[in-house]
Amino acid sequence: MVKKARAAVEQARASLQAGQPIPDPETLVRQGLEELDRPTLQRVINATGVVLHTNLGRAPLAEKAPPSGYMNLEYDLTSGRRGKRDIHAAVLLEQILGKPAIVVNNNAAAVYLALNELASGGEVIVSRGELIEIGDGFRIPDIMTRSGATLREVGTTNRTRADDYRAAINPNTRLILIVHPSNFRIAGFAGKPSRAEIVEVASQGGIPVYEDLGSGCLTDLRPYGIDEPRPQEALDQGVHLVSFSSDKLLGGPQAGILAGEEQLIARLRRNPMFRALRADKLIYATLAGTLRDTLLERWNRIPALRMISMTSTEIRHRAEELAEGMHADIVEGQSVIGGGSTPEQCLPTWLISIRCDAAKVEQRLRAQQPPVIARIENDRLLIDLRTVAPEEEADLRRSLSAALSES
Repeated sequence: MVKKARAAVEQARASLQAGQPIPDPETLVRQGLEELDRPTLQRVINATGVVLHTNLGRAPLAEKAPPSGYMNLEYDLTSGRRGKRDIHAAVLLEQILGKPAIVVNNNAAAVYLALNELASGGEVIVSRGELIEIGDGFRIPDIMTRSGATLREVGTTNRTRADDYRAAINPNTRLILIVHPSNFRIAGFAGKPSRAEIVEVASQGGIPVYEDLGSGCLTDLRPYGIDEPRPQEALDQGVHLVSFSSDKLLGGPQAGILAGEEQLIARLRRNPMFRALRADKLIYATLAGTLRDTLLERWNRIPALRMISMTSTEIRHRAEELAEGMHADIVEGQSVIGGGSTPEQCLPTWLISIRCDAAKVEQRLRAQQPPVIARIENDRLLIDLRTVAPEEEADLRRSLSAALSES
């Protein structure tokens, strides 16, 4: 508060020296304190049609507030003794995946922990076509170096064969890594062995197979046009360890999940880095709620899955009602999953295309409360209601009305 008062005095002094009107110091202090008290992290309305919008927190969370006050994070209420925080998600994950699992703070941490524990000082075999980079400069070769593992590249960028893996196995091999290219596709003259073929090669060499699946799709989304590999399928086909994010197609908070053979999970849990990478009570509370809805097939309670399953007909009806009275057209378009998932897989939608000074109105929408994030294409402001919850429509209507009235 003292700093704000001093800043107000300095601002008043500067105005006096410049011969400008002197602002009221009390008003300046009050405005400064109000600014400090205003959270920078706030709810926004996502009208872009990007379901897992990385800049907007990826998967939208359901309104499930964690318990207030104290909670039994590491306390066994039955025995009255210290417990493990894993239990709140591990039981649910094992029922869904059929294998034991642990949770860390994101999938990058999961990849690092797995490589550090299972391959430090040894070699990890990876296809050249899977040496990917995901958002913010996270590269598989870099994380391998940091983990202490040595990369052993096999095949070529576009073609890798089972024999390439077989020929690379040597006494120093610790792991075969499969990386699902969740944010790009290689097409044309390309090919790679099936998961079953890689598992067979690994079993012949006595080497475990670890698959990083990234998007964490636990639900079959093929009926909605989204074809992503599921961790359950990988584990059923003999992969020894999988990892994936929980804030993508799983629809939960940011976390990384590792699941697989009991002895491997036990090793990962004993690794000293597990404690440094573990998730906190807020993540466990939110993740457990999402996993419970997944296990009980309550898809409608998981916002990301609810948005993906929404039909284009439903979106069109909502768009027509919302656009009534606006200088707008209802046009066909595409929603995308986003978040580094499902490249080249889109969902048909209907867009509200508003005739206005798109740049100015888009800027005004971001200044509303709550802020509205929209798209601009061909000088048109576009609103995709796939990513707008029905209960947000009243706020969206008010924000649009305010932003357009200033034009």
